[in-house]
Amino acid sequence: MKTPVILLVEDNPDDEALTLRAFKKSNVRNEVLVMRDGAEALAYLFPGDGGGGDTPYPALVLLDLNLPKVGGLEVLHRIRADERTQLIPVVVLTSSKLEEDILDSYRNGANAYVRKPVKFSDFTEAVNALGVFWLLMNEPVPAHGTKSD
Repeated sequence: MKTPVILLVEDNPDDEALTLRAFKKSNVRNEVLVMRDGAEALAYLFPGDGGGGDTPYPALVLLDLNLPKVGGLEVLHRIRADERTQLIPVVVLTSSKLEEDILDSYRNGANAYVRKPVKFSDFTEAVNALGVFWLLMNEPVPAHGTKSD
């Protein structure tokens, strides 16, 4: 069985590198696909915007809010609005501390909201906890009816 994919939607190259490094340090062996803006993430999730495609849906989406082209909240809204993707766990991983962003994320269906810690050791610990919970402890939605069948 193929290891589930993690979709990282992050436009900041430094934060991308930190996240990938933290996964590696935490021994998370899942493939991490990186999308650098909201439009790219939506194109991956909804190829041709008509569905289909043979790429598997990710087991987890780590989503920044402040993205070029299409913002993170719009990406989240589109994920939750489509029955093919509405059950994929989405964790907002952002530097925003605004209460409005937290509320909007949860109102749009985020499973969790995690602020990016400043210190690398804290960031690694946060990414490790995300990986352990969402990829090992959490019981995923059965694959019936998804691209990964």
